[in-house]
Amino acid sequence: MYESYKTNGSDESNVSNGYADQLNIETPEQVELRFPIAGIGSRFLAILTDSLIQGATLFFLFLGFALIVSAAPKIPGAAAAAVSDTGTKWFVAVVVLFYFLLYWGYYSLFEAFWNGQTPGKRLLKIRVIKDSGRQITLFEALARNLLRVIDMLPSFYLVGVIAMLCNKEQKRLGDLVAGTIVVHERSNEQPLMSHNSRTFTASLYPQPVEAAREPVSAAVPADGVARLDAGDLNVIDTFFSRALDLDLEKRAEIAGRIADRMSTKMRVPLPEGMAPERVLESIAHSMRAQSGR
Repeated sequence: MYESYKTNGSDESNVSNGYADQLNIETPEQVELRFPIAGIGSRFLAILTDSLIQGATLFFLFLGFALIVSAAPKIPGAAAAAVSDTGTKWFVAVVVLFYFLLYWGYYSLFEAFWNGQTPGKRLLKIRVIKDSGRQITLFEALARNLLRVIDMLPSFYLVGVIAMLCNKEQKRLGDLVAGTIVVHERSNEQPLMSHNSRTFTASLYPQPVEAAREPVSAAVPADGVARLDAGDLNVIDTFFSRALDLDLEKRAEIAGRIADRMSTKMRVPLPEGMAPERVLESIAHSMRAQSGR
């Protein structure tokens, strides 16, 4: 299986890129994945951006509610007082519930379903990942953000800042509990595994236009793909989930190793003139087609 084992540290190349610390993950293929760790400055700016978005959302919602209330017909007499009292209680309840959902749900849902990023993190080009380098799930997103209420005590995230200064990975309490870390994205990241056959690998390895338009599943014989199992598909999926954090040379090296392994197991030679990453996309596409997923 394509698992990771974590070590931490910093090196000269990392400092030269403008980052003080770095997370190193060594794969079983003995290829080191490097994640520049996001510091207090970039994380503060991300939180500030997200807070402004949340504040603007609350402002416009309250403004809309006030306009609705002012436009509602007035009820005279004692009935008006009763309606007003009930309406006030419901209004307070809705405000508290909505604030809870907006504050904690905002961070948790964005990080869980938007590649570990909130709008603020995406603007600052940082994101949350697991210590193993994998993408976080809803469970980790909820865990790290429920602890936010402690990290922000007594104000301006003082507890969180102290916690970050006390560990090399610059984790706040929520990160320590959830097993997550915030890292910088690389400027050369581009999406892989697109739904079109004209993939990112096509730009690295030029191919004829006619070949680029062929269905991705046509590269590997079906009888060869049938010799693979769910574990092999997981290896391919794990590679693509981490590929964006690798430089092009490392990514091509790992893709070649995995493609050779699949070729041996399928007893089918790799297609000539096709990039290893595109071969892996073809295999994954074919496996899902055969299983109906």
